[in-house]
Amino acid sequence: MALLNIENLSVEYKSKRGITGKTETIHAVNNISLEINKGEILAVAGESGCGKSTLAKAIMLLENACGGKIIFEGKNVLKMNKAELKCFRQKVQMIFQNPYASLNPKMKIFDTLAEPLKINTDLTNEQIKKTVIDTACKAGLDEECLKLYPHEFSGGQRQRIAIARALILNPEFILADEPVSALDVSIQAQIINLLKQLKDDYNLTFLFISHDLSVIKYLSDRVAVMYLGEIVEIGTTDEIFFTPEHPYTKALLSSVPQITKTGDEKIILEGDLPSPADLPQGCKFHTRCPYCMPVCREKMPDETRITDTHYVKCFLAKSMI
Repeated sequence: MALLNIENLSVEYKSKRGITGKTETIHAVNNISLEINKGEILAVAGESGCGKSTLAKAIMLLENACGGKIIFEGKNVLKMNKAELKCFRQKVQMIFQNPYASLNPKMKIFDTLAEPLKINTDLTNEQIKKTVIDTACKAGLDEECLKLYPHEFSGGQRQRIAIARALILNPEFILADEPVSALDVSIQAQIINLLKQLKDDYNLTFLFISHDLSVIKYLSDRVAVMYLGEIVEIGTTDEIFFTPEHPYTKALLSSVPQITKTGDEKIILEGDLPSPADLPQGCKFHTRCPYCMPVCREKMPDETRITDTHYVKCFLAKSMI
């Protein structure tokens, strides 16, 4: 059952170019449709600058969408009134990439975790204290940590604090935006295992954003591959990692040594990611695709259904149904 439906969502920015001052449009998210099922971890993969974080922020209403719908539990988030939005924000929380920047340096950890409860619930002070201590413990923090300030913690501990804050209102859906990319490898493993455990304990649904494919392979149920603000392929984790169809997905996988099998074809992409202010015509990937055909420069490929769970936007793809 779908918890969140994204329909034709677009996010654009206006920016002035150089000394000319000419206004240009940055197409950060382009007509994305996505379904996130209750209880799953859906990962979004792609290069830096492809629009992954913008997508998450648009869902949280931290960025303004210029078109489309965000349907949560049957209601369009973009059309919600103030009371409905308050309820939505309690059920949907976000874990940011930089935990230190997302924590108030002037507030002790106890106050940081207690604040959402004071604003959104009718709990007594004793109930708030118990909830804060219990949630902190589930995130791997002891009670003494609650008396300290953010600057007194390591990066991994700060991310645990950010996770505890996301959990404090007992949400249904969490957007995790590169939550382990700034951490040491050993700490990454601890946080990843913590998220997996919390998903089961709280029956959570995750949208997990990462460029680390090994993390995605371990953690996710399904994977959506994003390029220049568009979802070019989506499927179960096994489908994406073992039977990828889009050349971009294959290129991402072949760039990770521990995932690539001996004898697999290496795909090396030439050139940089095109500017989202000047998107290519036709298939957005054709400027870097080693299999580019004339039709790729002229038309956008339709979505091809490989299996019931595997979809791809590429002229080379063939349905197996």
